[in-house]
Amino acid sequence: MEKPKSHIDHNNAVIAIRGLKKSFEDNHVLRGVDLDLFQGENLVVLGRSGTGKSVLIKIISGLLTADTGSVKVLGKDLNNIDSKELRDLRVDVGFSFQGSALYDSMTVRQNIEFPLVRNSPKLTRAEINRQVEEVLDNVGLLQTINQMPSELSGGQRKRIGIARTLVLKPKIMLYDEPTAGLDPITCLDINELINEVQQIYNTSSIIITHDLTCAKTTGDRIVMLLDGRFERQGSFEEVFDTNDERVKAFYDYNFTD
Repeated sequence: MEKPKSHIDHNNAVIAIRGLKKSFEDNHVLRGVDLDLFQGENLVVLGRSGTGKSVLIKIISGLLTADTGSVKVLGKDLNNIDSKELRDLRVDVGFSFQGSALYDSMTVRQNIEFPLVRNSPKLTRAEINRQVEEVLDNVGLLQTINQMPSELSGGQRKRIGIARTLVLKPKIMLYDEPTAGLDPITCLDINELINEVQQIYNTSSIIITHDLTCAKTTGDRIVMLLDGRFERQGSFEEVFDTNDERVKAFYDYNFTD
């Protein structure tokens, strides 16, 4: 599948990271990371398990704090932000969790309503219904609105998790291993959805993955995290056009057409 053309504003960095370091006792996960995400861009962060990819987006979303370095999201410096500003910022930053994180005791409708009602308490029932149905339609699952998560496939739960994030119309999407645990056909469907979200909602996205098909299909730009730093960046072909054995081993392990 060929990726749709993206409209990227390279003069507008919606995320700007400089000198980011994060350690857990003697485990130095991020060792000085610089990164920009531009308006309208799908940026893929590649790396093996345990290299700090998920730590990076947890810092961006305010779930973890950096040891040193600066992180600016939509112009807000996360080192100098109070709890209310962080809550407000999180409305504009959607986080698609690896496990979808749906509430098992709620229907699909109730799952998607939950963040909407919490963040927009003045909405009428008619407005809530319209927004829930619209976002479900955009992820192709309007027919599941009254079902329970247990009745859905893994791919459907992933889509519903993305829909629950999109209902707040975030400016930035953070995807944590969006194709993990899915069969190859469903992976392709999720990759296509990520591109559709970019087009429909005009989002800027960071996609954390070790799935090379996902990276090649969704990424406008790819960066590769090696030993706590971004050692490679560019197009898919540019990243893997190297004699670096660490990169070649990663490609061979993941093999993609």
